[in-house]
Amino acid sequence: MRIAMYSTKPYDRRSFLAAANPSGHEFLFLEPRLTAETALLAQGAEAVCPFVNDELSAPVLETLAAGGTRLVALRSAGFNNVDLKAAHRLGLAVARVPAYSPHAVAEFTLGLLLSLIRGIHRAYQRTRDGNFALDGLLGFDLHGRTIGVVGTGRIGALVARAFAAGFGCRVLAQDVTSDPALQAIGVTYAGLPEIMAEADILTLHCPLTPETAHLVRAETLALARPGLVLVNTSRGGLIDAEAAIEALKSGRLGGLAIDVYEQEADLFFEDLSNEILPDDVLARLLTFPNVLVTGHQAFFTREALAAIAATTIDNVNRFAAGQPLGASGVTEAVVVPKG
Repeated sequence: MRIAMYSTKPYDRRSFLAAANPSGHEFLFLEPRLTAETALLAQGAEAVCPFVNDELSAPVLETLAAGGTRLVALRSAGFNNVDLKAAHRLGLAVARVPAYSPHAVAEFTLGLLLSLIRGIHRAYQRTRDGNFALDGLLGFDLHGRTIGVVGTGRIGALVARAFAAGFGCRVLAQDVTSDPALQAIGVTYAGLPEIMAEADILTLHCPLTPETAHLVRAETLALARPGLVLVNTSRGGLIDAEAAIEALKSGRLGGLAIDVYEQEADLFFEDLSNEILPDDVLARLLTFPNVLVTGHQAFFTREALAAIAATTIDNVNRFAAGQPLGASGVTEAVVVPKG
């Protein structure tokens, strides 16, 4: 099959070419994001392979389908950027990578939090300038703290386990279903209001859905204990960034560490160091000394890239062979055009 890959970087090309050999698929590596304007670049490709910030709205999907696309093979776990109703109507199959490396994101979450609360990133910059003073770097122990974990799927469960069994924290979790294995090590499931009222640290690991959009907003932040530290390595839309700014100003939030941002699509994965940052909200967040922002890199390990490529290629192989997509399938094709 001919596969048009959008939002590609050199590391995507390397990992996919290594995983595809000797599958015989033809790759069209495209640097631009998939949008209504760039959808025509996939003309003649039976499959498209978008990433997290690519647009898969109804108009985009209609253009892809008209150009011969039959499969949308996401190289991500989330699919909130896909109009699934339109895909179903157009007979497009949609596949994803449900679990590429939960350890990568879970480990990064812990690293991001530790860097924020212990000032590791700030100390690194200071010592490079010969400043070895400790003023302004005072942190706090994780041991004995109350941690709120929203979402206990593969990633959230690893994070909850690390806090409970590794750091000796009290862990309160929230999810639509509870995990008996986590409960067995002392994790307690509770509602979000209770978690906000008791947690010293809140970390987000749930998908972005209409129900979870702006899960953290002014109303929920008002329930938080003063000084709450918030971590998000899931989806940017879970947090109302402007509400977070107000909470940082008031001290309701004592720190914010994010690897994702709601309006990241035109910013992340690009080098903008010689340009004026066009997003005023993000620019303002970056002025706070107790805010740490990274550019959607939690997934970025050798193991994760290899797993993403291997699963995506397997999804394409299954589709080409007329086999069910299984756990990777989001929407099976209703109509498979011939030829």
